[in-house]
Amino acid sequence: MMDQKQYADYVKKHAPSSPLLKNLLRAFWVGGAICAVGEGLLLLFSHLGMETKDAAATATVCLVFCSALLTGLGIFDYVGKYAGAGTLVPVTGFANAVVSPAIDCKSEGLVLGVGAKIFTVAGPVLLFGTLSGVLWGLIYWLLHMFGVM
Repeated sequence: MMDQKQYADYVKKHAPSSPLLKNLLRAFWVGGAICAVGEGLLLLFSHLGMETKDAAATATVCLVFCSALLTGLGIFDYVGKYAGAGTLVPVTGFANAVVSPAIDCKSEGLVLGVGAKIFTVAGPVLLFGTLSGVLWGLIYWLLHMFGVM
């Protein structure tokens, strides 16, 4: 049996090194490009006469649709392998996290496969994101109630 130190040495010796700077640059430019596309869509829809709020919602829907479509076609996986965390720009990463399990489980049927597994990755994000929002809202409300803020 190996102890923790021996195991850590073994992993360090056998794990491939990660080119940190290259990965950071890839994540930065791909994430920035996704954001630029979103901003371009926002400007386009605003130019077409939509109010800013409606244009922002429409741009978001377009990004979610494109992300889901690219995931379904298997293209988003290649982009993710290339850009790493750069694809985790919240709305596109979330769409990918919802669609990927659904695709993986489609052979199990619509109810027991897709329906049951579609939120396996995104579900905890929704749950804990909502829960933390409620808790912070409660803290904020209490602070205001006692005149701290």
